[in-house]
Amino acid sequence: MASQHGYVDSDVTASALCLRNGGILIYPTETFFALGCMADQAAAVDMLYQIKGRPVHKPLPLLAADTTQVDRVALLTAMPIGLEQFWPGPLTVLLPARPGLPASLVNPDGQVAVRVTPHTLAATLALEAGGALTATSANLSGGKPAQRAKDLDPRLLAALGGLALHGRAGRLLRGGPSPEGTLPSTVVAPLGPDQGRALRLIRPGRISMAALAAAGFTVLTDD
Repeated sequence: MASQHGYVDSDVTASALCLRNGGILIYPTETFFALGCMADQAAAVDMLYQIKGRPVHKPLPLLAADTTQVDRVALLTAMPIGLEQFWPGPLTVLLPARPGLPASLVNPDGQVAVRVTPHTLAATLALEAGGALTATSANLSGGKPAQRAKDLDPRLLAALGGLALHGRAGRLLRGGPSPEGTLPSTVVAPLGPDQGRALRLIRPGRISMAALAAAGFTVLTDD
C-alpha cells in the first residue's frame, strides 16, 4: 500500500529491518541519493567505507529524523540558539560527538556532522530504523552524486548486491519526493559559546551564507 507521501510502506519497513540487521542501503534524501547504515553499528560503517572506497580519515555525515535522534549521537546543547530554525533542512552542523560512535564518524576535534532531514521518506526510514543514519552521497569516492536512481553507478549497485557474500544485506530504496540534487547540504561548525553566533563555513551548499547571515549568524570562511 502506498503512503500519502507516495512510497510503499512495506519497502520502508523492510529497509529499516535491513539497517537494524547491519545492512547497507541506498536511499533518497532532500539533496542526493545517499549510502546509509546505522550510525551506531561500527561493522556496517566499516563495510560502507569499503564499498564507497572512501578514506577512513574522512568522517561520514549523519542524517536524523528529529532532534531527539541528533541528541543521541551529538551534544545538542552545543547548537547555537536560533540555528535550529534551519532544521529540518539541508544544513549539516558539526557538534561534539557522543561517546560510543564509531571512530571513523568523528573528526579530530571530536565532532560529528549531522542534520535533520526534511525528506519524508528518509525521516520515516530513520524513525523506523531507530536512529541516525550515515548519509554520504551514493557514489564511489570521487564520483558524481546521483539525483535519480537510474544515474547510480552500476559498480556501486554491484557492490551492494555482493554484500550477501559478507553475510550482510544491501537494498535500494526508491520513493518519496525526488532528491533536489543540484547542491549538497551546507556544512557549518559553530565556533563555541565564547564566539556567540559565529559559524565557520566548512562546505557551501543549499543553505546560503546570506540566509544564515539574515538569521543573525556571522559566517566565517577560510578565504
